[in-house]
Formats: sequence, structure tokens, C-alpha cells
Amino acid sequence: MISKAIRLARVGSGPELAAAILLTLAFPSVMLAAIIPSVWLFAFAVAISYAADWFLHHRSSYLINRLSKVRAGLSIRFLVRELLLVLLLARVGRAEDTVFYATVACLLAFYGLQAPQGAMVTLLRLRRRLPVVTRNVDLSGIRIPDAPPPVLIHRSGQKMLHLDVFVFAGVLAALLTEEDAYAYAGLGLTLALATAYLAALMPRLRASRLPDPPQKVLEGVDAWLRRYRPTVMLYFSGSKDSAYQVNMWLDTLEQLGGRPLIVLRERNLVPQLARTSVPVLCVPGGVHLMNLDLTSVRVALYAANVGKNIHMLRVPTMKHVFIGHGDSDKLASVNPFSKVYDEVWTAGRAGRDRYALADVGVRAEDIVEVGRPQLAPIRPWRGGPRRSVPTVLYAPTWEGWDDNPGNTSLMLAGEAIVRRLLDSPSPVRVLYRPHPFTGTRDPRAAAAHRRILAMIERAAAERAREPRWIREAAGSAAEREAARAELRGVEARLAELAGSIRAGGRDEAEESRDAVADPPCAAETARLEHQWNDAYWRSFGWWEHRVVTEPRLYDCFNRSDAMVSDISSVVSDFIATGKPYAVTDSAGLGPAEFARQNTAVRAGVVLSNSAVELDQLLGAVTDPASDPLAEARRELKQYLLGPDEPPAIERFRSAVTALAGAAEARNARALQRAAAPEQAPGLDDTPVA
Repeated sequence: MISKAIRLARVGSGPELAAAILLTLAFPSVMLAAIIPSVWLFAFAVAISYAADWFLHHRSSYLINRLSKVRAGLSIRFLVRELLLVLLLARVGRAEDTVFYATVACLLAFYGLQAPQGAMVTLLRLRRRLPVVTRNVDLSGIRIPDAPPPVLIHRSGQKMLHLDVFVFAGVLAALLTEEDAYAYAGLGLTLALATAYLAALMPRLRASRLPDPPQKVLEGVDAWLRRYRPTVMLYFSGSKDSAYQVNMWLDTLEQLGGRPLIVLRERNLVPQLARTSVPVLCVPGGVHLMNLDLTSVRVALYAANVGKNIHMLRVPTMKHVFIGHGDSDKLASVNPFSKVYDEVWTAGRAGRDRYALADVGVRAEDIVEVGRPQLAPIRPWRGGPRRSVPTVLYAPTWEGWDDNPGNTSLMLAGEAIVRRLLDSPSPVRVLYRPHPFTGTRDPRAAAAHRRILAMIERAAAERAREPRWIREAAGSAAEREAARAELRGVEARLAELAGSIRAGGRDEAEESRDAVADPPCAAETARLEHQWNDAYWRSFGWWEHRVVTEPRLYDCFNRSDAMVSDISSVVSDFIATGKPYAVTDSAGLGPAEFARQNTAVRAGVVLSNSAVELDQLLGAVTDPASDPLAEARRELKQYLLGPDEPPAIERFRSAVTALAGAAEARNARALQRAAAPEQAPGLDDTPVA
């Protein structure tokens, strides 16, 4: 019942629902107390309304946004409370007293001060909002002063409105004690603090304390581009939840050599970007992007098919390549939009054949097989489980943009899969790795996800009570505690290196100014990230069921003995391990048709929604000698991902070099034609009859 109410109210938790109910009841109670009148009830109801309002804002509750949509926003709620305070004064017989008029005048003056305060904060934010956000870019030629203290800017509207609490405290104290001095003290304190707030903001608006205007900032970025002269660019646009699609290419870009550049289009992507030494330019404005000096770029790489790609595809001096964000049999891997690129790069032969079968206009000569450089961290299988209890990874994909039942196994098969793994006669350890987008479109997927979380939590608690694992836990307690201590130390050092200790006091402009390349820092950060990953896995028992979201997906591959997943690039990548795997046929196509439509299924166990076929997967894990699909997996690995030699990063680098040469040749031909337009192909002096 409570969970249903939480969904209907669009709040995130039980405490949020309780706060929403209290806020809803508090305002009628305040009005009732003012009419009766009852000073004590009024004070109690006002306090509840303040506390509930603050809690919902602190949680960034969805309900707050909904209240604004129905004309019950924050300013209106404060105004209603203040009007009810005036009503209370009138109802208790103080309407003809000086304190009544002083209260009304103070509240009017207080609202008069809110307008310039809001205007100054808005102007500050606008002037400090640069047309670009950068990382690892030298902006020393641009004036970017320190950001104002967070106390002045963060939630400034709420802070200003809450200064009326002194009015309420003073007036209510005066009514209870019949000492008007309390009221005048509260009124004066509110006006004094509001005036002080304005006085603290005003110096921040001086020109010397504001960044350079947008045009000068763009000129400074152009000057840096002319010095750096990037040659290859990774271009990306998407929501903040899609940042993983660009993050997976960061290591590859760093290994390319030359002068790579990352161009993002949405500001909220920048905080989600993983650590990288590659320069990053986030340019939200299309006009600004089109006017940047990118004439040195010869190859542009695209990790997603999105509408904003057109802003870069219009540039003829560079070659445009679709590299995607994974290699799978999903329809997204053969999007007809891909034919707008000069080339489409796939991991292996399977990608080429996939486009040929789809017949969406991508020509065979425009497809280049470059392997998957990101798979280098994956360790190949040596045969047999790593431990006496094998680990099975369940990594479903999300529900997708349409209602195709084959998109994800979560809703139709997820619980059956997890239950069969947890109840397996031969014990296994379950790792559950949900997709970052899970539940973002379909609430049924979110509900299934929550039920799976509960199942794993219960199973982990039950296993922890078994004598065998109690003994195992006791024997490794010191090691696990040491790993947790190591994690805390590593996280503290990573936070220090990332500057997150001061992050609350910096805005985008200041972070862009300070986020410059620091090779020693980058090297230490990379080392610490590997150390963190190793300590994370040692911080809990190797036998424990676990929900894993923080470690890298490939580390989950290395820690598991088998995997269950859906049709996605996760399956194609897992094939690089050589380990047994199963793929869910949630749409009910049947094993033969499912394998015919999806290449990655051909060397895996096909699961129906009941998941009864999981025994075949577990049998292959525990007894590799009787694994009927081992040879098929080896063949499929080469077909999907290409040969092991030369390494994928070398093939990728060669493809970039070759295409950059093609771009140079094209530009040279264009210059020749421009120099001699009368010799352009197709033109002659033959008169028209």
C-alpha cells in the first residue's frame, strides 16, 4: 500500500511521502489556527510546514516540481504563510496596533528586497556561465575569477525566503508573551539580514570579478585550438545517463597518439565523464560549435546516432566515422542513419555481415573491421570455475525505447533467472549488474529490478547464516576489514586528486579554468583506480551474492565464471572471455530462430522465460570437459571481434591513420579545384545549343 502511494505521489521514499503528507496537512492547519485563533496551534503547524518544505527541497523531490506546476511554488507557499500571520494578528485583536502595521510594512519591504536579490543572483549565474565547458584545456588567456561563495549562490531563493522565520518567531513570541519588543526584533533582524545579503552580492557584479564576455571566451578557445591543432575528434551528444557510451572510448583515445580531442554537446555530460588526459570541449550552442576553428581535425568519431551529429557532419574537411558504443545484434547496430558517415567501423566480420543482411544503404566498401580495443582488460578463460562455488553474472540490458519483449529479460524472465540461480542444487554465487538505464522508461522494469534486489538481499542474508560461510567469513574477516580500510584511503586520495573536496565552492567556469592536464596526477589516479578495484573485490567474501554497480563491467567479467544477459553488446564483449554464457529469448522466438536472427547467440545457451535451461549453463561451468559449445565460442569470438593479432588498438590506430590520409587527399583536391575552377570536373566551354 505504501509503495503504491509512493509511486502515485511520484516521491522517492517513505520519508518523502511522509513529508509530502505533512506539508499538505500543515497549510490548512495554519489557516485554521489563524481563523480560530490559536497561537500555539499556529506556531506548531508553521514549524511543521517549514520542516516538511525544507526536507522535500533537500531531497530534490519530484513533488516540489509538481507544486510549481499547479501554482503552489515555493514563493507562493511562503507568501501564504505570511498572509496567514497577518490574519492571525487581526484575529487576536491586534489589527489596530502598531505591531500590526509594522509587520505588514516589514513583509512588503522584505518582498521588495527579494526582487533585486533574485536579479543579482540570476545575473551572476548568467555571466559566469561560459559558452563552453572544458577539461585539460589551457584557458590562462581568459579572465575567469573565483566563483562566489556557495552560501551566496546555492539555493539562493530558498535562503532569502527563509529569512522570514525571524518575523514568525518574533511576532509569535510577542503574541504569547505580550511583549511587542520580540516582534520588532524579529522584523528588524529579517530586514537586516536581507539587506546584508544584497550588500554581499553587489561587489560580485563588478566587471573585474566576472569572467570575460562569451565572444572573448570563444576567441580564447579558438586560440588554444590553433596551438593544439587536434587531428582526431570524438564527438558525442546525449543525456547524462548515456555518458558510459563515451567513457568506454576514453582509454582508446589516449592510446591513439597524435592530438585527440573530445567534443561534447550537453553540459550535464561533463561531470559524468570519467578521468581522461584528453582535452575536452563541451559546446552546447550549435552556432558556437560551427564557428570553432576545427580545421586541423581530419577524423571525427561518433559513438551514437543522434540529431546533433548534423552540426559536425556538415564539415567536409574531415572524414566522419561511426564507431558506436558496442557491437551487438540489436537494431541500433544497423541504424539506416549510419550511411551518412564516410565509414562505419565494426569489431569483426559479423558487423559487416549484419549491415549486408539489414540492407539499410551502408556500402560494404565503407565498412572497416577494427576490433574492440576496449576489451584489452578482459582476461581469457583458463577452463573451470575460479572457486569451489562458481560465480554467475546476470547483466540484463534495459527496456529500450519501444515495447518489444525481446529488449530485456527483466520483466518476463529476470526473477525466474535469479531464483533458479539462487536455488541451484549446486551452490553458485550471483552477481547482479543492472543496466544504468533500467526503469527509466517502463515502471514495470523498475519494479522487477526492485524485486530482484530484494531476492538477492534475502539470499545473501541466508547464506551468511550457513555454518560453512560463517567459518569462511571468520577466517577472512581481517583481510576484508583491511580491504575496506584500503578502500577508504584510496577514495579519500582520489577525492583529493579530483578536487572534490573544494567542488562545492566551484562552478563550471572555475572548474574549466582549473581542470588542466597534469600527467603525474593522471598517472597516480589511474594507479589508485586499479587499486580501488582490487580492494573492492577483496572487501567482501568471494561467496557472497552481490549487486554490483560501481566496478567496471569488464572486471565483473573477470570475476565471474559464466554470464546470463540479453541481446546487447554485453554478450558480444563477454564472448572475448571464452567463458560459457546464456542469452534470454524473452520474445519467445525459439532457439533456432533466435540464433538465426542474433549472431551472438550461436555459441550460447538460449533461455526461455522460465529459465529451465540454466542447468546446461551451470553444467558447462562445473565440467568444462563436457561443454558442447567450447569450440563454437572460440570460432564465434573471431567472427564477432576479429583476430587476436595484431592487437585491436593497432588496427584501430591504422584505420585512423588511413582515413586521415584520405581526408588530406580530399582537401588537397579541393584546393586544386579552387585554384583552377575552370578545370572542375563536368564543366567545359561547350556552348549550349
